[in-house]
Amino acid sequence: MAQPFTLYKLIVLYMLDNSQSPLTNSQISDFILEKEYTNYFHLQQTLSELIDSSLIESHTRQNASYYTMTEKGRTTLHFFCDEISSEIKDEIQKFLKKIGTELQIKPVILADSYKTDLSDYCVRLQLKERGASLIDMTLLVPTQEAASEACSHWKGKAQDLYAQILEALI
Repeated sequence: MAQPFTLYKLIVLYMLDNSQSPLTNSQISDFILEKEYTNYFHLQQTLSELIDSSLIESHTRQNASYYTMTEKGRTTLHFFCDEISSEIKDEIQKFLKKIGTELQIKPVILADSYKTDLSDYCVRLQLKERGASLIDMTLLVPTQEAASEACSHWKGKAQDLYAQILEALI
């Protein structure tokens, strides 16, 4: 059996490898803390070490950290996957199936912004439902304030705007 921190890392890698989409810090924490594998602080240390060793990447959107596995992480998991018990693998599969079903039922509204090389800002707005992308658009806006406003308003108006765009096009 793997050492505790090694096992925590392998669990996170296995979760990311078997997930259909990036997982949030909250989703990973929910699983690991619910199963009482470790405490919150050890989990955060584990995630930090995985990032530092380039086995996973972290992206922040709307004040949430989303994790994805790198190719180096996949290779590492391939070599050490047998260190994770079949019981833990089954628990992870059940958890991912549960959250996947939850995510498919309710629409996912994402908004993110970033600065361009030309001193403008790009705003990426997405609406997803049942795992499918309904709309994914990127807008160029002049200021950071405009980008923040667009992201904020998108959350409350995404479904209505999508319906209006669809109606105008069809």
